[in-house]
Parts: sequence; structure tokens; C-alpha cells
Amino acid sequence: MIVLKKEKCYVARIIEWQGLKLVNICDKGLIGKTIRDEKIEMHISPNYFEGEFVNTEEALLLIKSCSIANLVGEKIVIEVIKAELASKHAVKKIGSTPFLMIFKFSRP
Repeated sequence: MIVLKKEKCYVARIIEWQGLKLVNICDKGLIGKTIRDEKIEMHISPNYFEGEFVNTEEALLLIKSCSIANLVGEKIVIEVIKAELASKHAVKKIGSTPFLMIFKFSRP
């Protein structure tokens, strides 16, 4: 039995620029927070990340259709790895928070 996750637990912002589609998605609880470790500090700015609330299915569709994805948070990163849209080896952590960037390269 397949269970679809309908809870809108992510925040997604889509930016289209010069024919590219950039998608920023983070776990909704991270908006406005600052994550850090010894070397880096990252503010999960509402200006950069905040957009519409989406569920897992919607988030994965956005990632499949984009050129570049910036993903922050344990929930979204786990779902992307489970969907085989990225390798677990590409995941970085800032403190205890997973961060993943996906770049899709294609030839015209």
C-alpha cells in the first residue's frame, strides 16, 4: 500500500531567470532560523526561501522540473534521497541540519 504524504511541511520558492528554474525548498520550521557550525553560518531567510507551502509529492515534482535546487532540512533531504533524485554522498551538514544543492546540466 502506498501512502501519499499530503501534509504541507515544506516551504518552496520558485525563481525563473534566463531560462533556468531555481527551486528553494526547506522544512517549514526552519524559516527565519540561522544554522551554523564552526566554519559556516546560514540564515534561512524568508526573503530567499519563503514561498508557498507544499507537501512531499509537490516538492518532489518541483525538484524534478527544475534546473537548480537548494534544499535545507532533514525532512526534505531524506525524501529527495529516498526518491533517488540525489546521492546521500552529496549531502552536507551545517551543524546538524542537512543541506543539499542539485545542479542539472544538459546540452541544447
